[in-house]
Amino acid sequence: MSTLADSLFEAYKWLTPYEMILCAIDLFLLGWYAFPARRLYRWVDFVPSAGVLTSALSLFCGDTTLPALILYGLNGLLFLFTAKRIWAPKRHAPLPKRRRLRAIVRAASCLAAVSPIVLALLLAGELRYNPASDFRELSYSEAFVRLNERLSKEYPFGDWKQVDWEALERKYAPIFQEAEKNRDKELYYRALREYLFSFRDGHVKIVNEALYEDNPVFKREAGGGFGIGAVLLDNGQARVSLLLKGSPADSVGMALGDEIVAWNGRSALDVYRSAAWSENPTATDGDRMMNQGRFMTRAAVGSWAKVEYRSRANNELRKATLQAYEDDYATLKATKAKLKRTDAPIEGRVLDNGYGYIQIRYFLPNDAVSDPAGFFAGIVHDFQNRSVKGLIVDVRDNPGGDDDVAAAIAGYLSAWKRHYESVSYYSRTTGRFEVNTGETRVITPKESGYKGKIAILVNHNTASSAEGLPLVLKGEPRTVIVGFTSTNGSFGVMSRPIEAKMPEGYLLRFPDGRSLDAHYAVQGDSDGQGRGGVSPDIQVPLNEETFAAKYIEGQDVELQAAIEALEK
Repeated sequence: MSTLADSLFEAYKWLTPYEMILCAIDLFLLGWYAFPARRLYRWVDFVPSAGVLTSALSLFCGDTTLPALILYGLNGLLFLFTAKRIWAPKRHAPLPKRRRLRAIVRAASCLAAVSPIVLALLLAGELRYNPASDFRELSYSEAFVRLNERLSKEYPFGDWKQVDWEALERKYAPIFQEAEKNRDKELYYRALREYLFSFRDGHVKIVNEALYEDNPVFKREAGGGFGIGAVLLDNGQARVSLLLKGSPADSVGMALGDEIVAWNGRSALDVYRSAAWSENPTATDGDRMMNQGRFMTRAAVGSWAKVEYRSRANNELRKATLQAYEDDYATLKATKAKLKRTDAPIEGRVLDNGYGYIQIRYFLPNDAVSDPAGFFAGIVHDFQNRSVKGLIVDVRDNPGGDDDVAAAIAGYLSAWKRHYESVSYYSRTTGRFEVNTGETRVITPKESGYKGKIAILVNHNTASSAEGLPLVLKGEPRTVIVGFTSTNGSFGVMSRPIEAKMPEGYLLRFPDGRSLDAHYAVQGDSDGQGRGGVSPDIQVPLNEETFAAKYIEGQDVELQAAIEALEK
């Protein structure tokens, strides 16, 4: 009850001025009609009309959030039920004894009508009004300055990542000014992208960027492929991890596992680490490292690359000259996690060795699985009936979904009750970040939950809500996290994302909330140096042996490591 009371009391932090006025009007009218005074006041008959006007102004400002719509609807009903009083006011107080029953019914109805207001207040934090900024008609530099100013107040991780907003303005404002002076759209796009990616936040994005479809800058710089992709081993060697048949690299005899020693006269390690392109911002160093191997071997169509490589077959040092061809971004698409909403969000099976295996592709329902948590529980129940030796939960390449679903699933795996997260947002009323009391999630272990050994598989593409499962279960005595790298490090909340419409039609989107642990510290998200996410308890080494097993022989190395951990 105290949490509910706190949520209602603190809801003012998330309401717009119009919504506050509507709450006051609706509560006043319901109280007045429930317990009318003996003396009638003519001005009260016009209060519902004031509510209608307030609703119209709020709608005009663009507030179509669910809490606002609830208040609009309630006020509209109050207006309709009492509109005749404007033209035909009552002359007597409606409380004669013979109408006492009617008065009781009316009072009960008015009190019941308070429930929509309570609902609106409970939803106000998570579904608050957060309008998009429209900078489309401004110059490049003006739009950037206004964007940077808004983010300096509202971006949830400015302090956590130690973002120096003034330094960013000093660095990028002159570039945007040069772009507008020379009418250079490509320079503007580059500067905007570099600015956004500097946050190292996987939730930051240009929504309508369409890299693979119609992006001249991306096409010119990364549109050509040589038919290979690379992965950096722990010892600093860049190895060929992908080879397309019939490609230039294949034609000169390169093979999977060959070591790239030099690229256009530079050491492979230097070229690898300097690769800057990516589809999305790379939040952690592990995410960046895996992504750089995908773009190291991309270039402009028709460009040449002089490659020095060491054959894995005979250790012979060879040289080749390759020309980039238009491959429709084949190497990038082949190494990008593929996910469709038609794919089942959760699937499970018992492995031949007796372990239960559950893959969670995303934490959202679809047409086939309307209740992912319940579906997960059913798989766990089946596994327990079949006495599996242990449970492996695979959230690799899982982009996230709904925190409530993730928290519910965690209840079937956790050994004890524990805090999942509190959420804080920027409050326009107080001018600072505030905890939304009604959005605190707690893991409650289920009686039907799994009680045996658990391994959770993660990788650099385990992002957003998918990071909640390893985050909350890390440290439990019967659970182990396994992977090559930490999770993505982008655990921010996207309830009502910050949006900005920029010149040249770009729509930008940013997370609006931060997930906090039981001590109200930011959890899950990477810092400004790329440290963050959930680190594995058992970090699988990326050496020659595991590389060969994974990229040449096609084995699931992380799964094998998880089984070995459970066996021990």
